Amino acid sequence: MTTHFQSSVPGTRPEGVRDEREAAAQVREMFGRIAPRYDFLNHLLSLDTDRLWRRRVARRCSAILHNPAARVLDLCCGTGDLALAFRKEAPAGAEIVGSDFVPEMLRLARAKASASGARVTFVEADALALPFAGESFDLVSCSFGFRNLANYERGLLEIFRVLKPAGAAAILEFAEPKGNFFGNLYRFYFRRVFPQFGGLLSGNAAAYSYLPSSVSKFPPPEELQTQMEGAGFAGVRYERWTGGIVTLHTGRKG
Repeated sequence: MTTHFQSSVPGTRPEGVRDEREAAAQVREMFGRIAPRYDFLNHLLSLDTDRLWRRRVARRCSAILHNPAARVLDLCCGTGDLALAFRKEAPAGAEIVGSDFVPEMLRLARAKASASGARVTFVEADALALPFAGESFDLVSCSFGFRNLANYERGLLEIFRVLKPAGAAAILEFAEPKGNFFGNLYRFYFRRVFPQFGGLLSGNAAAYSYLPSSVSKFPPPEELQTQMEGAGFAGVRYERWTGGIVTLHTGRKG
């Protein structure tokens, strides 16, 4: 397959890093440090809206999830919230797998799945070099983790590789909202209030300064749509939610 991929942003670049290897290492270390307070702060600082967003992704993907033979992969799964939302939506026969390269996050994900009796397999894996065979999954998702990849092109190509023919991709990410009033209000909260509270409550100011910075540098929805098409996806579309602060991108392996 020939791809035509163009991007003005190669991947995340935390302040001070020199290359992809350093970017990935810094992101892994940072999320490992904030893992113990990650869920609490996500729910608090989003006013619990993050739960609603994940449930909405599960509903959007229900046509696949309701297939008892479905195989589903949630990339950059963190503490497993989206994978667990998929498990609630899917019948017993469907296989749900969550992967992440931060072991501290995976320990929490496994504990949550065990406590709820949810059958989800969690695997430590790099999203840029997945340990899965090609054409393995009917659905590959990623919620609020894609922008942290050190190389967006490789991330999309890996998603495409492990999808079955006609399989679907769903990427949920933060975005800069349009409109002066709401956009300015959002930027004030996300760039000023969010880092202060996040840093204070987590004890890691750098991580909660990185998060809004990574959103501002991430490609806008229109560009990510173009990147997905360049990676080979068909029927790519996106929809903005909650005033445009998050965007769900979907596409299929044609």
